[in-house]
Amino acid sequence: MVELKTPGEIASMRAAGRVVANALAAVRAAAAPGVRLDELDLVARDVLWAAGASSPFLGYRPRFAPTPYPGVVCLSVNDAVLHGIPTRYRLSEEDLLSVDCGATLDGWTGDAATSFCVGTTRSDDARLLEHTERALAAGISAARPDARIGDISAAIGRIARTAGYGLHTDFGGHGIGRTMHESPHIPNDGTAGRGMRLRAGMTTAIEPWFLAGGIDAYRIDTDGWTLRSTDGSRGAHFEHTIAITQNGPQVLTTANDMHPM
Repeated sequence: MVELKTPGEIASMRAAGRVVANALAAVRAAAAPGVRLDELDLVARDVLWAAGASSPFLGYRPRFAPTPYPGVVCLSVNDAVLHGIPTRYRLSEEDLLSVDCGATLDGWTGDAATSFCVGTTRSDDARLLEHTERALAAGISAARPDARIGDISAAIGRIARTAGYGLHTDFGGHGIGRTMHESPHIPNDGTAGRGMRLRAGMTTAIEPWFLAGGIDAYRIDTDGWTLRSTDGSRGAHFEHTIAITQNGPQVLTTANDMHPM
């Protein structure tokens, strides 16, 4: 079931989204060669706790996971693209780091992700990051009343296919509100004009993740969480929580309010 949110409820989600945006910014500022992933998790925890927010990631255990998730952020490095666990791994120059974070505040949740390189950015990484972030913007732009889920999926998939990147539809966008994962699922590839019709009041997380090697496959580490490319190529992941309104999509996971795109 899809729950339509009132303007007041969307405002509450925006407050949670600001906490997420601040946590992502703090992690990015702290990420440097020699910094451990578990140290970055502590940075994000400090932001959440200071805001009076809790983490929907910490202790989360979906059906595929052998253990509850141990951190408040997913930190995925290089060929890892989703669900990376905050370990004692120390970042190196040119590592590509994807950071996914959620926050629950006053019963409402926000979820967002960003990817960037530590120190120097290689040209192939810059291209991957640019296209993945562009796909996020395209997916958000397609999220309008009376459009369909397939319009979002097609907008994302078109950019990946044109650029020659791999993607997979097992993990993608999703409804969000009182909990982190709600209906509907929003695949990162699909056919325009297909799927559920979008309505004002829907709130969703849109999150493209691309694989540089162009292969539409992944493997899961022995930790039961971390998703990696099968060919060792790098991945990138971007995400925002949005509200669909009569005036168009509004991004909720920014430090400042964003006008409809």
